[in-house]
Amino acid sequence: MILVTGGTGLVGTHLLYDLCKSGKPVRALKRSSSSINNVKKVFSYYSSDPEKLFSNIEWVEADLLDVYSLMEAMQGVTQVYHCAAMVSFEPKMEEEMMRINVEGTANMLAAAMEKKVSKFLHVSSIAAIGRAKNAELCDEEMFWKSSPENSNYAISKYAAEREVWRAVEEGLNAVIINPSLIIGGGNWQQSSANMFTKGSKGIKFYTNGSSGFIDVRDVSAIALKLMESPISAERYILNSENVSFRHFFDCIHQSFHKPKSSVKAGKFLSGLAWRAEKIRHMLTGAAPLITKETARSAHRNSAFANNKIKKAFPDFSFIPVEQSINETCKLFLKDQEAKL
Repeated sequence: MILVTGGTGLVGTHLLYDLCKSGKPVRALKRSSSSINNVKKVFSYYSSDPEKLFSNIEWVEADLLDVYSLMEAMQGVTQVYHCAAMVSFEPKMEEEMMRINVEGTANMLAAAMEKKVSKFLHVSSIAAIGRAKNAELCDEEMFWKSSPENSNYAISKYAAEREVWRAVEEGLNAVIINPSLIIGGGNWQQSSANMFTKGSKGIKFYTNGSSGFIDVRDVSAIALKLMESPISAERYILNSENVSFRHFFDCIHQSFHKPKSSVKAGKFLSGLAWRAEKIRHMLTGAAPLITKETARSAHRNSAFANNKIKKAFPDFSFIPVEQSINETCKLFLKDQEAKL
């Protein structure tokens, strides 16, 4: 039996699809408040009979903060894909995010060791990778340094990785993946998929920042390869290409037939924007569209190496970023048409 946490999220839904397609027995954790409709929708993107594939999933309600419910969910499980995590850049969510991402991961690892799971794959993030100087490529050997520029999310993912390494030292067979910004469809209001929702309306402003990007289908495919390989006690950056944010959104605009971004937003203008959003949030309670952390990251130039994963799987080919954007935009438009 294979267990997947975060099964209703972007990576989790695609992992569930690939696992069900392979015919393997799958169990997925969900919170009582989580909806599985998004999973069905993602299955419909790639299958002519999504209901049949979806019926192969055994859904179990469990709480990452309740280790006893996790042990019960891991009964008979041999492999674990831990995709569940909270992503937030709102200061008020820091404490909850730390509990879910760090304590929740520690609980998952404890349950896995108690139930003698044969292999554990932890989905981390490039946010947990140390920073390179002078625009050099970041790789798996970069040393993490404490810094005011580290987001609370990055700190939580780095701390979660430390829990994994502790478990490895105690004998757990585990591997970590660090995907860059993930491109893919599903819940268009959630995580990185929200970039397509914003892009569909047109974005006038651009920044000079850049980062790495990868298609969610590649993340799932490599996760499966790593799980079935003898590789253990390693971490891998998963990154297709390093692209500027301006080019990324211009590609989205082109697919949606929207004008390209034309107004440069410098750090001063970005600073005014996140402060204005903070005031709006305080007055209305609505989630801010931009925070201090997201404004800062929009101006940061980061680039990530993928040599290590290419060496592990030399025959694997990443989906080009422009192709990934175009295909994801088509999924977005298909979902919008279905609502009409």
